[in-house]
Amino acid sequence: MAAVKDFSVEEKLVTLLRLQKIDSKLDEIQILKGELPMEVSDLEDEIQGLQSRQTRIEEEINGITEFMDGKKAAIKESEALIAKYEKQSENVKNNREFEAINKEIEMQQLEIKLAEKHIRDANEELGDKVKVLDTAKKQVAVKEGVLNHKKSELQKIIVDTEKEETHFTKQSSDARSHIDDRLLYSYDRIRKSYRNGLAVVPVERDACGGCFNSIPPQRQSEIRLHKKIIVCENCGRILVDADLNDSVEAK
Repeated sequence: MAAVKDFSVEEKLVTLLRLQKIDSKLDEIQILKGELPMEVSDLEDEIQGLQSRQTRIEEEINGITEFMDGKKAAIKESEALIAKYEKQSENVKNNREFEAINKEIEMQQLEIKLAEKHIRDANEELGDKVKVLDTAKKQVAVKEGVLNHKKSELQKIIVDTEKEETHFTKQSSDARSHIDDRLLYSYDRIRKSYRNGLAVVPVERDACGGCFNSIPPQRQSEIRLHKKIIVCENCGRILVDADLNDSVEAK
């Protein structure tokens, strides 16, 4: 709750007007930054997603490679068994033993053929995965290049405007401390309602400086008296006369 003394309506209008002009200066700095902060954030999220995809593909490639290594080891094991059975076949005592050994050799040969087929299929899959991984890496590299460029642009703007932004942010905070909470709430609500952030506007050429709706002469006279806070009946913005507007600046 802001500790605000009881100011006159004119003092309230002056403080509100000063706050508006300070906040408009801060808005100009944000406009200068443009969409860069959002673009940088979006690119960082996109790159994180691409890197996660890249990691997933690399894990899949490692899985295929391990699978192939397992099959190659199985082939060597089968070849060793075949050599063992062939040596045993030299010392068989009857046809029954010879047939049993031949059956074991045939089984191991089938195991080798099956493992070789698995390796060929895995090699094809591996080739596809490597291509996908290469594309993913290129996408990350391109996005990182764009991100670095955007960050560089944003950093330059931040450096160029940092002193001014700090100055006006402090002034805005100071001005807000001299406005009662209810009026400040109304000011902020009106500001958020319009893209240009204008909550306090002057009467220019007999019209509201916000929506350009015509302001009757009697209403303009009341605005110039500074006896009460008057809002535009069309857009709800707080109205001030041109002389008061010209007398207040954000330095």
